[in-house]
Amino acid sequence: MTQDTEEARWRADGALVLLTVFWGVTFVVVKDALAFADPFTFITLRFAVGGAVMAVLARGQMFAPGVLKKGALLSVLLFLCFALQTVGLTDTTPSRAAFLTGLNVLFVPLFAVVLLKHIPRWGSFVGVVLAAVGLYALTRPGEGPVRPGHFLGLYLGDWLSIGCAVTYAGHILLTERFATRDGVLGLVAVQLIGVMVLSALCLPFVERKLEWTPSLMGAVLTCGVLASAVAIGVQTWGQARTTAVHAAVIFALEPVFAAAYSVAVGREVLGPREWSGGALILLGVLISELGPVVWDRWRARGRMPAA
Repeated sequence: MTQDTEEARWRADGALVLLTVFWGVTFVVVKDALAFADPFTFITLRFAVGGAVMAVLARGQMFAPGVLKKGALLSVLLFLCFALQTVGLTDTTPSRAAFLTGLNVLFVPLFAVVLLKHIPRWGSFVGVVLAAVGLYALTRPGEGPVRPGHFLGLYLGDWLSIGCAVTYAGHILLTERFATRDGVLGLVAVQLIGVMVLSALCLPFVERKLEWTPSLMGAVLTCGVLASAVAIGVQTWGQARTTAVHAAVIFALEPVFAAAYSVAVGREVLGPREWSGGALILLGVLISELGPVVWDRWRARGRMPAA
């Protein structure tokens, strides 16, 4: 890896970390907004705003060769992530859904090896394991009501949340493959518009709710412009400069920032187990980022001839 390439990856990873900070903070915004709109209506409004913003910025990039096809495929996976997670939450607890969705940190390197023949470095594997253990401790997936109707210990909502993790892992991997250093705006615009269309198509089949309030309008604008247009744009830009496995480990930070912000605004109190889980995720990210670099420099120093 050349110095310029390494510097580009560091910048990309830093941007993805800032992205997870923002996603974590907006989790509370989205939860409040769902008191005034059903999930599919909110998703439709959110992505309509984000798609409109990106369409204006992208202009002709949306119709560049291959962009419509790639963006449409990514939009299907992105829509499935939102749909599976939303429906799954009706049949499982938020903590279980958070943990099971976060398992994409395990599916990404697995798919990278099986489908793309990419072997992540040892630091990424260690980071993945630590992040997965940390997610388990942070979200307390084992806590919840015991009731009939489970299969292999998992309820329907749990299986849908696992489906969300699988589709999100696919989205991360395909974003790495499709993203280029140029034309990011067009690819993102097609995705956002595609999610908006697919969400709108679901509205006739769900129980709809919509109460226009300042809180809801603020959430739609914030999530549409910042958490959708800007955030997915940053994700696509970043993944053109780093690996999917790195991105997956970094995205495991999202529940850490969400929990920290929730505590800061007085929504919940975390105990030693939750703080330990957050610390393990942070350690996993640090090892994934710094472990191979430190190891390579140590080996290089060992090969240097004595003065």
